[in-house]
Amino acid sequence: MTPEHGVSVREAAGLADLEAIAALFNRVWDGAPDSSQITVALLRAFSMTGNYVAVAFVGEHLAGAAVGFLAPHNGSLHSHITGVEAKYRAQQIGYLLKCHQRDWALGRGIGSITWTFDPLVRRNAYFNLVKLGARATDYLPDCYGPMHDGLNRGEASDRLFVEWDLLSPAAAGPPEGDHRPLITVRDDALRVVPWTGGPAFVPVPEDIERVRVENPLLARAWRAHVRDVLAGALAGGAEIAAFDRRHGYLITYPAKTGER
Repeated sequence: MTPEHGVSVREAAGLADLEAIAALFNRVWDGAPDSSQITVALLRAFSMTGNYVAVAFVGEHLAGAAVGFLAPHNGSLHSHITGVEAKYRAQQIGYLLKCHQRDWALGRGIGSITWTFDPLVRRNAYFNLVKLGARATDYLPDCYGPMHDGLNRGEASDRLFVEWDLLSPAAAGPPEGDHRPLITVRDDALRVVPWTGGPAFVPVPEDIERVRVENPLLARAWRAHVRDVLAGALAGGAEIAAFDRRHGYLITYPAKTGER
């Protein structure tokens, strides 16, 4: 990809790139020196078999990376992991990596990319559903089992599974109308409001990573309540129709054929 804002994105080339990617992911997820989100050997296997392994540089400094693999069951590219060094996050590295990933997929006749993200991380929900126009299709409770990295240690790995239609993305937002929240917060106590089936918001905390540090019990309560409401709604046929930074996920039932 042509350098933009001083950032260049390209496919990884050689063992040095792969070692740098593994080290970067370890720093981003605050891992122990002898652990990694992904090993160099696995990166090598992905790269040599034609899967997606890319790096983003600011000048000569590795700022971010992304790894994905082909999913033969639906003909998509599954983006497994993307990480950006904290000091470079204001430079749209994540967005440029996704643009490179999109171009890479389209160049190989692949029309969609899938990935997962933590539904409690508000900035990621906005980026995925609104800025990119991906669509959340499933709620996956404890998708990867208990987390062991420094950022998420001891937390359940609930994830939203999203699909990005590269030919016709559908941004989820901004929502219209005044809809009630299905989770209310008062004095650090959460309460679920029964859903009657009309459009409603599923709120998420402003900064779940800060909450995990300052009030772990509240963070776990958020996980349990969002799982209860959002997973139940999607399993029952509802969809995430929009996302709002202040109010959260707007859930509703899709209109039946012929309805307007």
